[in-house]
This record gives sequence, structure tokens and C-alpha cells, in this order.
Amino acid sequence: MKNGSEKKFEHWKLISLYLVVYDIIAVNFSYFAALFLRFDMRISSIPPEYLHAFIMFAPFYTVFALTVFRFLRLYNSLWQFASFDELNRIISSSVITTVFQMLFMTCLIVRMPVSYYIFGALIQFAMIVGIRFSYRYINLERNRRYNTNAAIHNVMVIGAGAAGKTILREMRNSQGMTGKACCVIDDNPNKWDRTMEGVPVVGGRDAILSAVKKYSIDQIMFAIPSASTEDKRDILNICKETKCELKSLPGIYQLANGEVSLSKMKAVNVEDLLGRDPIKVDMAEVFRQLTGKTILVTGGGGSIGSELCRQIAAHNPKQLIIFDIYENNAYDIQQELVRKYGDKLNLVTLIGSVRDSRRLDMIFDKYRPDIVYHAAAHKHVPLMEASPNEAIKNNVIGTYKTTYMALKYGVEKFVLISTDKAVNPTNIMGASKRLCEMVIQSMERISENDNFDSLPLLHDHKKDGLKEEKPKATKTKFVAVRFGNVLGSNGSVIPLFKKQIAEGGPVTVTHPDIIRYFMTISEAVSLVLQAGTYAKGGEIFVLDMGSPVKIDTLARNLIKLSGHEPDVDIPIVYTGLRSGEKLYEEKLMKEEGLKKTKNELIFIGQPIPFDMDNFFKDLENLSQASYQNSEIIVSMVEKVVSTFHPVGAHPTGKEEIYQKWCTDSERNS
Repeated sequence: MKNGSEKKFEHWKLISLYLVVYDIIAVNFSYFAALFLRFDMRISSIPPEYLHAFIMFAPFYTVFALTVFRFLRLYNSLWQFASFDELNRIISSSVITTVFQMLFMTCLIVRMPVSYYIFGALIQFAMIVGIRFSYRYINLERNRRYNTNAAIHNVMVIGAGAAGKTILREMRNSQGMTGKACCVIDDNPNKWDRTMEGVPVVGGRDAILSAVKKYSIDQIMFAIPSASTEDKRDILNICKETKCELKSLPGIYQLANGEVSLSKMKAVNVEDLLGRDPIKVDMAEVFRQLTGKTILVTGGGGSIGSELCRQIAAHNPKQLIIFDIYENNAYDIQQELVRKYGDKLNLVTLIGSVRDSRRLDMIFDKYRPDIVYHAAAHKHVPLMEASPNEAIKNNVIGTYKTTYMALKYGVEKFVLISTDKAVNPTNIMGASKRLCEMVIQSMERISENDNFDSLPLLHDHKKDGLKEEKPKATKTKFVAVRFGNVLGSNGSVIPLFKKQIAEGGPVTVTHPDIIRYFMTISEAVSLVLQAGTYAKGGEIFVLDMGSPVKIDTLARNLIKLSGHEPDVDIPIVYTGLRSGEKLYEEKLMKEEGLKKTKNELIFIGQPIPFDMDNFFKDLENLSQASYQNSEIIVSMVEKVVSTFHPVGAHPTGKEEIYQKWCTDSERNS
């Protein structure tokens, strides 16, 4: 490694030495050539006093010129990447040396003809610039020819703006490029039938399909970071019909940060084709809420939890506590934040379960969080259908225990991550999240009324060894945030489809008519953070996610975006609805209604009234039954959650099943 570094350094010194020798010749030849031109290109015609003066002044001028060149770093630049900065330094050196030549030659030796100074300066500038920029030109031309010969893709660039120009220039000049730019598309008619970086601008979006055919395009690069969501979606909808591989610059911030390059071009994601604009959140308001606070994120290693941690870490919390049962996920986000923020972030990463009352009590007692974001939950519908007791233990009882500690230790705000599957649920996962929302609403009523005596200590508190201590007076604000499906999250449909496409198919869809609401991870987290700022207590916040999307359409679009044709290159197989799965999801129950917030895409569902005392009794029974791994837990949940209609419900009445379990439980105890 050391030898390689020394060789590189010696080569650099050798190039600099060559330039010094060249400059010695250039600065002297320039002014001699000026004399030669001035006197009819005959040496014999040059007056002896002028020739003698030139020879006398040459050593002094050479030393001065080399000193100026060295001071202006003309021997330190990487000339194969020379740009305007290097050109400006050469201009500066030429001006300084010309002034020196004029003043000292005239004052100390003899006044030379005016043409001597003018032509001498021009020839010197041309020679100094020529040798340096010719090196860059030769490298660029060599790279261009290499890229043209080595290109395996014919590329169309969409966007004749600053980003598109940068992409074209890099494709032409950088060595090792696998694509050759063949045409440019732009909706501005003033740019049509002209060229940019030598590549023709052939028309607007209407010309995409014909240009793909004419130039045999197999790769399209979308380089309009400032495009609106609607324009981007419309253009990409045309592009996905071309069977070309699509790549895109993610956003306009890259133009502002100077990060436009081929390395920033990413494969176009299906979320680019969602039928709505991204949610916008007032981050200044969020910033004021989070700065200087101790914040606990349960499930902090998951898809939503880890993005919450990233956003919170960027807003100067007093302390950020990541709590997760899965140490690999917690370790990954911990290391990411440590690398990014170092000692600037007061970060604590803890392993444990929200089911463990003693562990929760210790954490809340030691760290005294001001805000809790509760993202810890089981979320996979088919897996929870097979293990319903685990859904109740982790989602419902875990939420209750965490909210209990929030009350006990005076947390300011508690934000629950819920789901649209909690609306009229047909599966145990959705029903468990509806129970979590009911826990939140109950805790809010208790917090408002200081009615802590009605709080139950759940079944396993004694087993956990938790001290039976009721919370003291507190005004914790409890809210829930209801999401749709999160694109790109762990276990979501998009990563599964991408994996299936990469393996050559088939892509599996449960039903051709199944539809879902979708949002991105960043939108989900923005909503959570915004909910914390709007929270007055007891609300269920709902995002307006636009129109629902057919999963079948999603799969076909993703196949097309990958450059394949559905049912030809990649087959689509319908596997049938899974247990507890609905054809469509709802955002609100009819009873809830909608209330507007300052953000036009965020709404509040009005709480549905229920008997809190009966609910807590039911909750105790559910807790006990789940830890006994009861076989009738689904029917018990159906009795508590009136809107829960499980697929293949027990033929016996739910009230009878519930009463039978209560009787058996009393008998056993």
C-alpha cells in the first residue's frame, strides 16, 4: 500500500517537473515570438537593443513567472478535471506576469514596442492554457470514444434542464459508463430540434414512445427533480409502457445540494405512480415540540420506529431512547445514528418487551420520558391469524402496560401507531389494533378525570413482581395515528414483489380485485410527528391517502418499471384471499365522522363511546385468556370489539362463548 502511494506521488512530481520545463520554454518563447512577429518574422530585422534587452530580462522574468504559477497552484491541479477555476487562475497569472513584464522591462531596461507586450501576453496565455487543457480534452475524447464503443444501453434522458445536462455530460465524459445518450425529451417547445451536450432534443412527453422505437432505447433516465407529482406520474405512466428500464433522481434537493450525478439515479419505485401528492408537514412546529425532550420509541428498530428515530434525532432531543425486542434491528439503527451524530445525540438503546411490566417500570422510572411513540406491535395478518393469543399479548396487553407506565410516570404525550385494519376488522391483527385504540381512549378519559382507581392491574403483573402502585395525578395526552399500508416497510408487498421479479417470477397476488390505501414511510412518520403537535387527547388521526390502489395494478406497474412485460416475461399468479383478509380497507367507521386539522391531509376521527368499566373487565379477561393460550380468544375479542367480524366465525353465539369462558375461569381459580 505504501509503495503504491509513493509511486503515485512520484508520478505527480514528474508531471509537475515537465510542466515547469515547459513553462520556462513557453514564457520566453512567447515574448521572443512577439518580437519576431513585430519585425516581419526576420531575426536580422530585430534591433540589437531590443534583442539584448529581451535576453537580459529573460532570467528575471522566468523566475518571477514560475513563482507566480506556483503561488496560484498551476502545478498542483488535476488537469484531467480542469474547469473554470483552473482557467481563472491561469488568467490571473497571465495578468500579473504581463504587468510585471511591462513595468520592469520599460522602467529598468528599455521601452519595447506596444505589440511586443500585447502579442507576448496573448501567446503566453495560449501556450499555458493549451498544454493544460489539451490534457483534459484528450482524456475526455478518449473516454467518449471508449464509452461509445463499450455502451450496452441506448439511453433516453427526460429533462433538458440543469440536472439533465449534468447527467448527459457525465455519461459522455466519465470512463466506464454503460449507456450512450441517444435523445432528450422535454416539454418546452423552445428546446425542440436543438441539441444539448451534442444530444438531440426530440420533443415532449408525447414523443417518448416514438423516440424509444426510433433510437432503440432500452433505458430511460428521468432527470427533472423539480417536476410536480402529477407531471412525474403522467410521464412515468407513459415510460412504463415502453418496456425500458427506468431510473430517476429522487428530488429537487439534489439540485440545491449539487448532488446531481449518475450515482444518484435510482430505479423508479412504484410509489412514484401513486395517485396523490406527498403529505406536507410543518416541520418547524414539530421541531419546537421535540427539541429538548426525552423521547422513547418502542419498536424503535422496525420500519416505522427506525424512521421515527431518524427524524427525532435530527430535531435535537434531550435524549432519545430506542426500545425493541429484536436486537439486530435496534443495533442497526443505533449504529446509523451514532455514525451520523456521534456525541451530539444523547442516545440510549435498550432491549426488552412491552409485555414485561418490570422492564417497562424500570425504564420509565430511570429515564422519565416526556413523549412516547408506541410502534411496537405484531402486524402480519396471516401470522397473527395462526397465533391470535400472541396478537393480544403483544399488541393489546403490551399497549396497555406501556400506557399504564406513561400515566404512572407523568409522560406528556403518548402516540400510538394504529392501522386502517382496525376499522371494521375481519382479522385478529386489525381487531387487536382496535382494542389498542380503545385503550388509548380509556387512558385519556382516566387522565382527564384523575380516575386512577378504575385502572386494572392485568393478569401477569403479580407474576412480573410489579409493585401494585396506582398512578398519581397526571395529564398525559393519549392519541392514536391510523395508517394505511406503508410502502417499502418490512414485510410489505413491494419488497416481496421486487424479490419475486428479481427471481424471474411468478408475482403472487391474492385476488385480482383487492385494493389498498398506500403511503410512504416518510409520510407515515411525518403524520406521527404532526399528530404529537396536534394532540389534545383521545384523538384518532387519519391521513387522507387519496384513492386506493389495486394490488394487481401495483404488481403490473412494478413489473413494467423493471423493464418486463406482465404475463409474458413475468407471470402473475392469483393465490386467493388469505384468512382474515379483506378486499378493501376503510379509514373510518361510520360512527366516527371526520374533523379537520390545520393540515388539509390530516383528519381526526371522533371517538366512539363505550363503557370504560366494562371494557377494563373485558381487558382483564382477555389478558388472562391470552396467557392461558385460550382456543376461543378470537370469539372473546369478537364480543369486546363490536365491529369485529372474523372470517369463519364460531357457530356458537359470541356472548355464550364469552360467558362459558368466564364460568370456567372462575371454577378453575
